[in-house]
Order: sequence, then C-alpha cells, then structure tokens
Amino acid sequence: MPWPVRVRESGGGRLATSVVEGALDALHPLIVVGRGLRRLAGLVRRWWEGAPQDRRGPAAFLAVAVALLVWMVPYGPWLAAAAVMAVAAVLGRTGAAVEEDEEPSGPSEEEAARLQALYDALAPCFCAEDDPHPEPLYAPDGSWERAFVSHGFGEDGRLESLELRYPPYFADGDPSARRRVQQVLGAKAGRYREYHFAWDQEANRLRLSVLGALPTGVCAQRFVAAPGEVVLGFTDPESVQRTLPVGAGEEFRDVPPVVWRTGPRSTEPHLLALGQPGSGTTTLLRSVALQALERGEVLVLDGSGAGEFAFLAGRAGVLAVETTPSGARAALEWLVHET
Repeated sequence: MPWPVRVRESGGGRLATSVVEGALDALHPLIVVGRGLRRLAGLVRRWWEGAPQDRRGPAAFLAVAVALLVWMVPYGPWLAAAAVMAVAAVLGRTGAAVEEDEEPSGPSEEEAARLQALYDALAPCFCAEDDPHPEPLYAPDGSWERAFVSHGFGEDGRLESLELRYPPYFADGDPSARRRVQQVLGAKAGRYREYHFAWDQEANRLRLSVLGALPTGVCAQRFVAAPGEVVLGFTDPESVQRTLPVGAGEEFRDVPPVVWRTGPRSTEPHLLALGQPGSGTTTLLRSVALQALERGEVLVLDGSGAGEFAFLAGRAGVLAVETTPSGARAALEWLVHET
C-alpha cells in the first residue's frame, strides 16, 4: 500500500503568489478609477458624436468657460480633479458590476454584414463632396457603427428596427430626397414588408420600424361611423389615433380605421380606387356601396360586365346597375339632369 503523498508548495511559489495578490489589492483602487475614467470618456465621446453640429460650439464654449472659472478659484483644479476621480470611482464600480451581470451582446457576423451592406447603400444618399467634417458619418469606406444608433433583428434574421443618424446638411425637408432614402432602406431591409419611417429633423435622426400584419379576419358588417363617414379599411395603430369596435370571428376588438369623410363640406368629395386584378378593388367598392346605402342612394356603372355588382340590383336605394355602354350613357345623362 503506497504511502500518502502531500504535495507542498515551494517557498518561491508561495512568495510569488502573495506578491501578485498584494499588488492586485494595492492597485485595485487605481484599476477601478481607470475603468471609470474610460467609461466617462466613452460617455463624453458618444454624446459629442450624437450631438447636432449647432450644439457642439456652445457646449465647447461652456466647457472652456467652466475650466477657466475652476482655474481661477482657489484650490479649484484640486477640487475638480477630486470630483472627477470620485465620479470615475463610482462609474468604475457600477461598470464592473454591470459587466459581470450582463452577457456580451452585439450583432452576429451575418447581422453585421447586413448592417454594413445597408450602410454602403445609404452612403451615396448622405455623402457630400464639400463635407467639412474630417470624418463624415457616411463615406464609401466607412463603418456602420458611427451612423447606426440602435438596431434590432427578428427571429428570421431580418431587420426589424433601425435608428440612424444623418448629416445636418441633408435636405430632410425635401420629399424626393426622403423618398430616395426610404426606398433604399425598404429594398435593403427586406421587400414584401411595410415600414414606418419617423424623421426627427431636430436631432437629425431617422427611425425605421416594421409594421405588423394588418387584421384580415374582419368581415363585412355595419361599422360604427358618424354620418358622412365611410370606412375604407384598417391600418396600423401608429397612423391614426382613433379605433372602431369590429367583430372578428366570435370576438370584438378595437382596430384603427381608414375613414373617408363625404358630404358638402368634404375636402375630398371623390374617391378613385385603382388596383390590379386580385388586389381587392372590387371588394372595397362593394363595401363602400353597402355603407352608402344606409344613408343615400347608389348608381352602379360596371364597365367590365362581369356581374360583380349584380347583388346590388333590386336593393332599396340602388337606382340601377348598368353593365352596357348604352345603359351607362343613359344613366349618366339622367344623373346630370336630376342632380
């Protein structure tokens, strides 16, 4: 039976370990302060890069004035240095706790490639040859980290939200310039989806968000609308502040409507509905006709002659449903003389 063996640490190893631990304990305050100074410098740098151009000058002037005032006050530089060290110590301690609790976050390689491709596509829209900034936000060889403030991706890996900064000289009040940027974002973020663009002209920022799917379970019914209002459809909650109670299956819910206001004081007395076959134009016109019959009369001229409005024939309030050229002409002549 072998004798138990105890491995003892040599004197030199114990001495080296104790020296390292003592040095770490002695330098711990300096490490905390250094971490806090780094975080404080990062906060100042991010604020400076995100601030508009017209606010940087007054901020720099205020900083210089405060520095001169502190220099003139007795023991001012020492008190200012002590205050900065105290703030750095607090930031260093809280920063260490946050870094331990939070998991490292950031875009994956595929997401970073998508963001870079989006940045490269936006660079021609925001670049300017006479840009006075030494490091412009958008450049052919630039990086997306400086221009994109926040971003979010869905489970399918497609872009769901984006907030970006653009240079102050960009003509954000020009509809054509804004439309060009929105077209680029819509094409690069993913087609066959609807996006909401929020332009913050005061802060030179643009927010993109993907709109949710519109409700499709709402069937034809009597909508709760005021006299002279016709419900054309439903939209996303960000577009309107009004909702209507509608029945969707066996339950009722409030959805934001698209309302057309008619009448003698209407600013838009006429409605032009255009769409390709299968886009729902006929369904829309059927809904408008049924809602109009509740408070008025309807005359239908069906040029296609496919009988898509034949269900209206014989209803109370329906003057006629004409499908032939001669009938449509006669109905229009009668309409001109009678109204």
